Amino acid sequence: MSLYVILIGVQGAGKGLQARLIEEHYGIPQVSTGDLFRAMRTRSDALALKVQDIMVSGRLVDDDTTNAIVEDRLAQDDAGNGVILDGYPRNQVQAQFLESHLAAKGAKVDAALLLELDLYTAFKRAFGRVSAANGESYNYYYNSDGVDFRWVNYDDHLFPPRLEASLAAGDIPLKRRPDDASADAIIKRIDTFLGTTQPLISYFENKGIMRKVNADQSIEAVWAEIRSLLDAR
Repeated sequence: MSLYVILIGVQGAGKGLQARLIEEHYGIPQVSTGDLFRAMRTRSDALALKVQDIMVSGRLVDDDTTNAIVEDRLAQDDAGNGVILDGYPRNQVQAQFLESHLAAKGAKVDAALLLELDLYTAFKRAFGRVSAANGESYNYYYNSDGVDFRWVNYDDHLFPPRLEASLAAGDIPLKRRPDDASADAIIKRIDTFLGTTQPLISYFENKGIMRKVNADQSIEAVWAEIRSLLDAR
């Protein structure tokens, strides 16, 4: 039996972590459009060259091209029994293409999972998160045990202080995602999520496949909810 899952959630909702748990438990790959676009830079086929040209020009990748990239990925062997879609579809045009494409294969979207999280908590999760080389995550606001956080002023004082962190044991530097270091960038991503995703949520609700999960709880509790929803599909 195939399993096609769409993950929806504002930054900080834990989509990446929950996608990995779904991947491990159900044996289907996570498909992120961001990863797909980056992979196109290393290919030389016609589709990849088209995407490279669009990206070099600074244009947004249009719906038809995005759909073609996803279709190309879904044709790969490891996606034969389903995928976890993250960052796609982003609008109703893409959603309708996905439904049509899966229907032609005798499949369908089994669930669109919305990881619900209030926007203030989402901001703090994104702005405060840092990670170690082994993937272990910490957060200035929620999980700071064993971590030295410090605010560092720029020499010219033209910018707000930056947040730096290191493991207290051994003074090992921790990394922040570049797009998490700017409060303005985080707010813009939240605004984009609200502007583009809300109509999609309504679309999937009308289709009867929207399932909402409370993301403001432990990783284990969120995973238990997701597993229960998917097992009951």
